[in-house]
Amino acid sequence: MPCPFPGMDPYLEHPGLWPDVHHGLIEALRDALAPMLRPRYRVAIEQRVYVADVEGPFFLGRPDVSVLDVKSPARTTAGAPAPVAVVEPVPVEVPLPDRQREGYLEVRDVTTSEVVTVLELLSPTNKHPGEGRRLYKEKRRQVLGTRTHLVEVDLLRGGEPMTMWGDGRGRHYRILVSRSERRPRADLYAFDLPQPIPPFPLPLREGDEEPTVDLGALLHDLYDRAGYDLAVDYTSEPVPPLEDADAAWVDKLLREKGLR
Repeated sequence: MPCPFPGMDPYLEHPGLWPDVHHGLIEALRDALAPMLRPRYRVAIEQRVYVADVEGPFFLGRPDVSVLDVKSPARTTAGAPAPVAVVEPVPVEVPLPDRQREGYLEVRDVTTSEVVTVLELLSPTNKHPGEGRRLYKEKRRQVLGTRTHLVEVDLLRGGEPMTMWGDGRGRHYRILVSRSERRPRADLYAFDLPQPIPPFPLPLREGDEEPTVDLGALLHDLYDRAGYDLAVDYTSEPVPPLEDADAAWVDKLLREKGLR
């Protein structure tokens, strides 16, 4: 089934579904870019691994910690001493450290093995306080301080956008293209829910032809191949929730397509 939305599908942002979307889209980007960039460049999937906090909206469905239940004292006859309550153990669960793996792409020069471009697809942990955001911000600062280009894709409405100055932070979604030779200036493709995902150029070494990345087409193809329509209940509200005007637009769109 084709994706019902012209651009980003807000239902794919659900914390229970996003890790699969993130993983699938990273692989789709690699598979699309690798043939266009060979033989000069190689596209590799890399991973960040860290232990994350187990609290927050992006850990929906994880068990809460239970508490001990003390049995109530039994009734006694008048004048008889009340027996001491007996505390017996009950099953509980404790929060375990949650090991997170985040994939991203590196475009490497085949001859020198140097990283020419880093392409990041943000996760909820990158946009909420915690170890994931701290580590990503550190990695981001390192890349921005080198001659490596950075492409940062944010398809998540929730959380705090990454630091930048200028227009566009108030939009739903953002694609940042930061060329090393132009810093601190960068190009920001900022768009809202009703709009298609804009194509963007992948920066490479000076003089090399840069491919255009049609992220919207890749996402919609992934939606169909992965069968995300079978995992989404379009009669419910998306997570995180929409503002009133956006919720009305989504409701109208889904009704027109017979999904509500």
